[in-house]
Amino acid sequence: MPADQPDTAPIAAALSPERLAPYLRATGGDPSAAVRLYEWNLAVSGALYEALGILEVVLRNALSTQLAAHHGTLTGYWYDDPLDVLSDLAHQDIAAARRRVQKLRRPETSGRVVAELSFGFWKFLLAKRYEATLWTGCLRHAFPNLQPQSRAVVYRALDELHTVRNRIAHHEPIHSRDVTTDTLTIYRLLDWMDADVRAWAVSLSRLRPIIAARPS
Repeated sequence: MPADQPDTAPIAAALSPERLAPYLRATGGDPSAAVRLYEWNLAVSGALYEALGILEVVLRNALSTQLAAHHGTLTGYWYDDPLDVLSDLAHQDIAAARRRVQKLRRPETSGRVVAELSFGFWKFLLAKRYEATLWTGCLRHAFPNLQPQSRAVVYRALDELHTVRNRIAHHEPIHSRDVTTDTLTIYRLLDWMDADVRAWAVSLSRLRPIIAARPS
C-alpha cells in the first residue's frame, strides 16, 4: 500500500458491513475500491445537496409569492387556506411548521413558516389534485419560462429530485444514479423560474469536476 494512502480496513469496519455492502457490490468485492467509491459518494452527495438547497429556497419562495398573490386581500395568510383548497395532510404540515416556529420563541411571520415547510410539501402543491384549483390560476405563474406550461412536467422533475434528496439526507448511496441527469433537472427547474438564477447556480456548482472524478 502506498505510504500516502490510509489503511482502509479499519475504515471499512467503522462504516459497518451493511453500510459498505452496496459499494462492495459495485466494486466487485474490493474493500479498498469500495471505500474510494464511498468517499466519492460523500463528495457528490454534498455538491448535489448544495444545488438542491438553492432549488428548494427558490422554489418555495416562487410558489409562496404566487400563493400570496392568489390569496389577495383575504384575511390571514395564504396558508390559513380560507378557500379550503389544501388537503388535510397539507394542513398538518402547516400546523407542524407553525409549531416549529413557536418553539424558536420568535414571532410568527409568513417567511418563517414558509422556511419550515418541507420540500415534499412544495412538491405536493404541484400534484394532480391541484391542477384546477392552484396550478391553472396561480402556481403556473411561478414558472414563466416553461413552455408549454405543464404541471405534470414540473411535478415529475421535482419527484425525481425529492427521491435523491431524501437518499442524501439519510446518507444512502447515490453512486448508481445518473447524477448528471439529476444536475440537469435542477438547472432545468431553476431555468423555468428564472434564467439568471440558473446561471448563478451553475457558476457556484462543484458538481462537474466531482462527477468527472468518479472512481472507475
